[in-house]
Amino acid sequence: MLAGSTGKHIASAGRLGSGPALGPQEPMQATPTSLAALLTRYSVGPKHLVEPGPSDTQLALMAQAALRAPDHAELVPYRFKLVRGAAKQGMAALFADAARAAGKGEEGAALDAERALKPPMTVAVVARIDPGHPQVPAHEQWAAVGGAIGSFLTAAHALGFGGMMLSGAKVRNPAIAAAFCEPGETLLGWIALGTPARQPAGPARKPDPGQVLIDWHPPCKP
Repeated sequence: MLAGSTGKHIASAGRLGSGPALGPQEPMQATPTSLAALLTRYSVGPKHLVEPGPSDTQLALMAQAALRAPDHAELVPYRFKLVRGAAKQGMAALFADAARAAGKGEEGAALDAERALKPPMTVAVVARIDPGHPQVPAHEQWAAVGGAIGSFLTAAHALGFGGMMLSGAKVRNPAIAAAFCEPGETLLGWIALGTPARQPAGPARKPDPGQVLIDWHPPCKP
């Protein structure tokens, strides 16, 4: 094997070390109930989200789940900023102004404003990365942010809500970034939250687990 090779992908029915067989042939009833939310979560776009949105108690549970994600040195390099009630109108105005600044006409500006108003609740996600941290490099802090977002969304799904992480050119608009970020923060995007108005249809687009589980082998000595 060439130096640096990571070996082959695990086949659907193959094994990783001495672990259990992997693949879709596993009966669903064998899946622990505790994994159900992780294995069934899907993204729901803003146009398919309706009232009610999550309560303060439910939001606290989502945040608790986010805080359980891996986080080297427990830096908590993220914040979730809630946009609800009258604050949605303020975000809609920011989105419309950003659309005009990007060269869109009034129709495009109105469409972007509607994207801010449609979900029952929007959660802005900002990162607090310390590039000079003596113990935790920036890429590990970014990994913690991603883990927190995933756990937040999975908790929302487990509570019966739908959500989707949204970003795009708006996160780089200076006025929008300034409105959501304190010094040292970076705006990643927004999570649209609400009750899903429909269930997913069609086949899942995720790959088979065997495509992402790979046996590693040490490189051959020269």
